Amino acid sequence: MPLRTPIAHQRQLVNEGHTRPRAWRLEQLDRLARAIDAHEAAVFEALASDLGKPEVEAYFELVAVRQEIALVRRRLRRWMAPKRVPVPLSLLPGSATVEPEPLGCVLVIGPWNYPFLLSLQPLVSALAAGNTAVLKPSEHAPATAQLLETLLTTAFEPSTVQVVQGDGTAAAALLQQRFDHIFFTGGERVGRLVMAAAAEHLTPVTLELGGKSPAVVLNDADLEVSSRRLVWGKCLNAGQTCIAPDYLLVQRGVAAPLIQKLGERIRHCFGDDPLDSPDLASIVNAAQFERLHGLLQGAIQRGQVVFGGQSDAARRRMAPTLIRVESLDDPLMAEELFGPLLPVLEVDDLQQALGWINSRPKPLALYLFSASGESQQRLLEGTSSGGVCLNDVVMQVSVPELPFGGVGNSGMGRYHGEAGFQTFSHLRSVLRRPFQLDVPLRYPPYGQRLPLIRQLLR
Repeated sequence: MPLRTPIAHQRQLVNEGHTRPRAWRLEQLDRLARAIDAHEAAVFEALASDLGKPEVEAYFELVAVRQEIALVRRRLRRWMAPKRVPVPLSLLPGSATVEPEPLGCVLVIGPWNYPFLLSLQPLVSALAAGNTAVLKPSEHAPATAQLLETLLTTAFEPSTVQVVQGDGTAAAALLQQRFDHIFFTGGERVGRLVMAAAAEHLTPVTLELGGKSPAVVLNDADLEVSSRRLVWGKCLNAGQTCIAPDYLLVQRGVAAPLIQKLGERIRHCFGDDPLDSPDLASIVNAAQFERLHGLLQGAIQRGQVVFGGQSDAARRRMAPTLIRVESLDDPLMAEELFGPLLPVLEVDDLQQALGWINSRPKPLALYLFSASGESQQRLLEGTSSGGVCLNDVVMQVSVPELPFGGVGNSGMGRYHGEAGFQTFSHLRSVLRRPFQLDVPLRYPPYGQRLPLIRQLLR
């Protein structure tokens, strides 16, 4: 699908200063909010069509975008305001400020797992920062992609926001254009391609990727609460969540009782036949299902499945499944699972768990279940990850003012709240000086001024 408006025209709107006023930015957010309200029922339908999402989980996508818009409305004046920084004595009288300015026209490439939320949330930040934007939604969530086009075309002139549909070929063609920032959410492999394409124009990128996010459970954890939270976080969107707990590292003394409670909780949430549960989403497409099914069948053949294991290819349904794993070399530990399969590995203690975590690429999220403040601090000081959540999972993303992003292989850059505003802004350094008090010490001929300058500029 071709661009309706050349990117140069979208950039021109920014360059001419039309997008700088706070009023313009708030108007765009109001337009978006009204369009979302008008299409709420269609959002539920599209997410059910693409991913079989229960209405409650679809609502999570809606409310997160609305919370982001509400936060921007409250905070935008403060974020836009120049921030004073002190100047040295040698530059007085003078003042120095940091002043955010729009980047220009930005590209947002959305994913398929939360196709509504993760397309619009960065768009909110981009508009708040005074940019125009092109959105490329994922072709793997076609109903939501079409809805996004309808919604955004209704809300905005193409000079402000336009949508480009298509597969990887369309995305590759877009990446040949010169944007002022590229924001990509997806997998590591495609993230590398995006970064390589951006390098041709020296375009800055934000990469929201993923990885294998571990959850550590120690023997002082409340197993009842821990099992409830772990099952919810793992089964949300059928495990197709970038910050879902990918695998468990469980202290030996509590592995057996935790597995039992996890199984009981899965049965409580999704019944005796989870494949028929209205509260469990579907796998997004046949390719993803076959990938997961291959891993599941391998675990079944090796006798590792301790709970679950059912699947239905025709409906792309897969039951939450607990799998005993003995080694980090297991096939289930090779890459991010992105599905309802949960490997459980036993560890002797926190020290061994930290060693295993640090032997792998830095995860997007890291979880610890423990009542010990000392253990929590050891994990914080002894690891690196995009984010950490203690005694819960996934909920860190629901704090609107917490920056969200990865580190290392799990991504680069961050957004949500002020972090998103800054991602899509250039923080310009400005020094203002008057004509008065122009001290001649810095001007040639220097003569014998060095001793005096040494004294003044210590």
